[in-house]
Amino acid sequence: MANFRKNHTKSSKAESSGLITKVGMFAVLMGIIFWGFQKFMGGDANQQQGEALKADVENLEETSKDSIFYLPTNPTGAIVQHKYYALSYVEKYELPEWCAYELTADRLNKKWVQRTNDFRPDPKVETGSATLDDYRRSRYDRGHIVPAADMAFSEEAMSETFFMSNISPQESGFNKGVWRELEELTRDWAKRFKHLYVVTGPVLSQPIKFWIGESQVAVAPSYYKVLLDLSEPELKAIGFIIPNQTSTEPLSGYAVSVDEVEALTGIDFFQNLMEPNLEKKLEANFDVKLWPTNEKKFQRRVQEWNFQ
Repeated sequence: MANFRKNHTKSSKAESSGLITKVGMFAVLMGIIFWGFQKFMGGDANQQQGEALKADVENLEETSKDSIFYLPTNPTGAIVQHKYYALSYVEKYELPEWCAYELTADRLNKKWVQRTNDFRPDPKVETGSATLDDYRRSRYDRGHIVPAADMAFSEEAMSETFFMSNISPQESGFNKGVWRELEELTRDWAKRFKHLYVVTGPVLSQPIKFWIGESQVAVAPSYYKVLLDLSEPELKAIGFIIPNQTSTEPLSGYAVSVDEVEALTGIDFFQNLMEPNLEKKLEANFDVKLWPTNEKKFQRRVQEWNFQ
């Protein structure tokens, strides 16, 4: 693991230095560093600093070929790090309380690989993850937390999404309806904004709806998704909390602040990503108008997807 430190001479630079604080997702680290570089640096002296920073980043790339993650804090589960995402697995529920990853336009614009459907236990879960048998003869879908389509840029990345540690029991109308719509819109936003940091998972702080399989996998009452746009001149964030059931409501009605998701789940999403004042501002505020939805997708969900 590597740590970066930057010395800034101006007050705005000093304020931004807290943005990179601890070991985290390598690509997110690169994006935030260069976002800060573009926003705060200028002039010949700073250009030299920028060149030195660029060299440091290249050196880190050479010494860290695997993905490194900035993780949410306050985990109650065991941290599992795969190459393209990380998760916190809670044995009591046989579910992840969160999965964290980056979503970029560059990856989404690559030719998609064929869906693998190679569901299998996660060998990195020391206590043993849920199994495919747990879902047989249940009425619940094997719902992805990290969507397979988000990782369709490579066979390896796609295959990682079929570890059972990334799967959860979802109502069919939810999985194929409102959750699908949110997943598709998240990819649309990533293409538009270029670089998103995504944390998503089931809400395990509410009463569990049901338990399935020999492993006793929990059926969560609702799911959340937290999005942080890393590429805008002004960073922005938004959260969603959606019941695990068929919905005919617009997605905008499920939008909340990141603070509200944190209060519900007990998870701190951005503490390892930025200095406290910026974190507080981003988590307290959201504007649904900055995250445009798609009326055609909504109508397809209500008229078609909910009944598949």
